[in-house]
Amino acid sequence: GGGGGEDMHENDLVMPRFRFHPTEEELIEFYLRRKVEGKRFNVELITFLDLYRYDPWELPALAAIGEKEWYFYVPRDRKYRNGDRPNRVTTSGYWKATGADRMIRTESSRNIGLKKTLVFYSGKAPKGIRSSWIMNEYRLPPNVTDQQQKAEISLCRVYKRPGLEDHHQIPASISSKPSSSQNYILLQKKKQINFTTLGNQDSSSSEAEKLVNNQH
Repeated sequence: GGGGGEDMHENDLVMPRFRFHPTEEELIEFYLRRKVEGKRFNVELITFLDLYRYDPWELPALAAIGEKEWYFYVPRDRKYRNGDRPNRVTTSGYWKATGADRMIRTESSRNIGLKKTLVFYSGKAPKGIRSSWIMNEYRLPPNVTDQQQKAEISLCRVYKRPGLEDHHQIPASISSKPSSSQNYILLQKKKQINFTTLGNQDSSSSEAEKLVNNQH
C-alpha cells in the first residue's frame, strides 16, 4: 500500500547522503512560516534550539541534518536588560551582526522575510577575534501578523566560511559520539587524505599503477 512507500521515503530523507539545500524562499515561506503557525512536518529536518547557549563548533552535533551548513529554529526571547535586542553572547564569544537587515523578496517582489548576517567572535566584546563561523538569521516581517509572538521564532543557518581554520577545542563528548552524517563526513575526509598522500608520493603511485596493470 501507499503507507509503505511513505515509510521508505522517510528513511531516505535521513540517510547521510541526503542533501538538504533549501532556498531562502523555501526556508522562510515553508519551514519558518509553518513552524510559526504551529503546523507539523512529516520529517523534522530543523531542530528547535536556543543556539546562543552553545558555541558554534558545538552546533553541528546538535543539528538534525547537515554536512557543511546546519539549520535551527531559534527562540528570540533573550534580551539585553536595557533594550530589546536579542542577547547573542555564548560561552566562548559572541555573534556580531554585519550591516543592516536585508529584505528577502520573491520573484514577484513580495516581501516575505528579513535576513540578518552575523559573524562569530571568540573572546569578549569589543575585543573579540573574528572567526570563520557565519550565521544567517531569517525572520518573518513584522507586518505578517498582529500576534507579537509570531516574530519570536527565527530560523538560523550556521556554516563555516571555507579556507579559514579556527583553533577551537572541540569537547570530547561531541567528538566521541559522531552522528551518522558526521561519520559520513569523516569517511569522506579520510578518502581525500589517502588520495592526496598517494598523489604526493610518485614512487608509490607508480607502484600502484603497475599492480593495476599487471592484473589486466
